[in-house]
Amino acid sequence: MKSVRENPFFFAAFAIWLILGAVWLFSFETGDAILFWSAHRSAFGNFFFRHVTRLGEGMAYFAVIFLAIWFRYRYAILISAMGLTVLAAANAAKAIFAQPRPAAFLRDSGRLDDINLVDGVDVHFGLSSFPSGHSMGAFALFAILAFLIPYKRLPALVFFLLALAVAISRIYLVQHFFKDVYAGSIFGVFIALAFWSYSQRFPLDTPTWYNKGLS
Repeated sequence: MKSVRENPFFFAAFAIWLILGAVWLFSFETGDAILFWSAHRSAFGNFFFRHVTRLGEGMAYFAVIFLAIWFRYRYAILISAMGLTVLAAANAAKAIFAQPRPAAFLRDSGRLDDINLVDGVDVHFGLSSFPSGHSMGAFALFAILAFLIPYKRLPALVFFLLALAVAISRIYLVQHFFKDVYAGSIFGVFIALAFWSYSQRFPLDTPTWYNKGLS
């Protein structure tokens, strides 16, 4: 696929994540990642993951859309449409799979008291664990940003690491299992690829309104 060939650094990092993630899924039991992070809490980790998780939320999209308007309206439209698609897809998938959140799963198995929860974080107990919407949103957003920028090396890796940090934060904060964030990352990148591929049908050099920006 052309989009993959044009973004080798992002997709190389993503491929490593997919491989290592698959190894984890086949090697460990459900909840082991949560138990690991519960045993390795730190003041820095609590602060970092409580804040970085917000990069998978709507405010991150609004900020990027606002910046995109200054460059090209088409980018703002692209990211807006993609964000709405991520939201709809995540909610639909959660309703279809209806998997219990980690807190509910651990409570029912009598292990919730073994978890060291992060102060100030309200854990969810509903049937909305799979997939992780934050992970979908973060991987979609940062993948599309990696596709947009002209410099593909360090920025692309930084964008990937930010998306990965959001995914890890969902496990650290006891909101999702590893399988939830792993699937969310795949869905998110797939959605970003679909929107990016479709946007390439519209040339950048035509003097149309959507190729302009406020700047």
